[in-house]
Amino acid sequence: MKTLYLLRHAKSSWKDESLTDFQRPLAPRGKRAAPAMGAFMAREGHVPDRILCSAARRALDTWDLVEEEMEEALGRELTAEIREDLYHASPESLLAILRDLPDSLTSVLMVGHNPTMEDLASALAGGGDEEALATMHRKYPTGALAILHLPVDRWGEIRQGRAHLHAFVRPRDLGD
Repeated sequence: MKTLYLLRHAKSSWKDESLTDFQRPLAPRGKRAAPAMGAFMAREGHVPDRILCSAARRALDTWDLVEEEMEEALGRELTAEIREDLYHASPESLLAILRDLPDSLTSVLMVGHNPTMEDLASALAGGGDEEALATMHRKYPTGALAILHLPVDRWGEIRQGRAHLHAFVRPRDLGD
């Protein structure tokens, strides 16, 4: 079995209109939500073997804050692979990236954007926790994390509708 974590970047700021979409930083709310998600992930043992993060600033800022909390709790460093191709990616292109991963990895975290995170999670989840599924289908807010269990031995075997949604965690569920 493989585990996929799909984390939508935390709330971003639109305050500086001179910045491009790619350059937008986190808003104060996002700066609170991301560390809370990192603490949650470490506390619950959701530690990925590999991290793939969009190169957009708001995704990088999200990962930096998640990483800081996780590293402090775990007492070891985590390293992300920063990828330009995760920005404006389609669910199909993310699926292709996942299918090319080394089979030695048992869990992967993708830090990206909507609608892609939501569309990929919805396409993969064929079942799981009913409340989590309903919540995810209603809205995939900024900073939310879908935890999907994939009933495969190799990443190349991932198929739509076959994953089990183990949990869907929103920043508001963590007190933000």
